[in-house]
Amino acid sequence: MSKTVTLTWRGHSCFKLEQDGFSIVVDPYKDGKVPGLADLRDTANRIICSHNHDDHGYVDAITYEETDKENPFQITMVACPHDDEGGAKRGMNMIHVFDNGELRIAHFGDIGCPLNEKQKETLGRLDVVMVPVGGFYTMEPDGIEAMLEELNPAVVIPMHYRTEEYGFPVIGTLEDFLKFRSDVVRYETNTLDLTPDMKKQTAVLKYLG
Repeated sequence: MSKTVTLTWRGHSCFKLEQDGFSIVVDPYKDGKVPGLADLRDTANRIICSHNHDDHGYVDAITYEETDKENPFQITMVACPHDDEGGAKRGMNMIHVFDNGELRIAHFGDIGCPLNEKQKETLGRLDVVMVPVGGFYTMEPDGIEAMLEELNPAVVIPMHYRTEEYGFPVIGTLEDFLKFRSDVVRYETNTLDLTPDMKKQTAVLKYLG
């Protein structure tokens, strides 16, 4: 029987992954940091941050919960610059890959430049990716699209973008990225059940606060 991972988008680049009673929150943001987003509060058995900027590394937003359940994910980390100058402008960023034995799910944090061959080799096959699509602080949408064409994941989940309701004014809109995608599926929820047999799609989740 396939293992289901429940993914919940909490806004900006923050996601919660849950499987078999174990939960991980990635990239929680600080209160008031991202325009239009409510203060973030959640619980998790593990908290992971791609880097320590306030819109990605505010661990105090999450209440850590002890558990006797085993982490179902093997986690691989791939370091990359947060900018196109080797990290000189914004430091380094960490891509995290969560592997439950059936699915490889990657959160790209604030990736700032194209992947090199060693990084791509370490990432390996990816089934689901969460990628920043707003540019300015990260790779621009066309660069993200070029990376996705090469990695060819089944499910692409955009993050770190602007809408009329929320997001940094200097970054691009979701629609700026979606014009590159022909497989957009818009959900009226902020959760998505990830399974190995998911159809190929760009999954746009709804921010629910």
